[in-house]
Amino acid sequence: MLSPEQIVKERMLENDHYSQWLGVELLKIKGGYSKIKMVVRKEMLNGFQIAHGGISFGFADSAFAFASNSRGKLAYSISTDINHLQKVFEGDVLFAEAIEEHYNGKIGKYKVDVRNQNDILVATFNGLVYVSKKDWE
Repeated sequence: MLSPEQIVKERMLENDHYSQWLGVELLKIKGGYSKIKMVVRKEMLNGFQIAHGGISFGFADSAFAFASNSRGKLAYSISTDINHLQKVFEGDVLFAEAIEEHYNGKIGKYKVDVRNQNDILVATFNGLVYVSKKDWE
């Protein structure tokens, strides 16, 4: 039987085509936590030649999804928001770290910090999930 962390790594990521398109690499996952990595590509840039805000949002949202589902129950996003703090450029390597701030079996609250290869905070993301009774298995 797979652990909840293995299920997220093997099943959730396997079926997450958006995270695959982003090039997400899952670095670490455990109950209520995830850390992922990606490289910003040319097709992710907007007309100003910086990463479209949707890229850092989607990247942070992926870390949020992995962390909130890492306990083995299906979790569904209720609310999310992001603050973009620095420009992100082609070739930047981004890291998103999702940390659980609250979990009661029904609701989970997560904070995601997105940093670049120089450990500069480029975005902060907050997310709230509904935790269902359904197991990933």
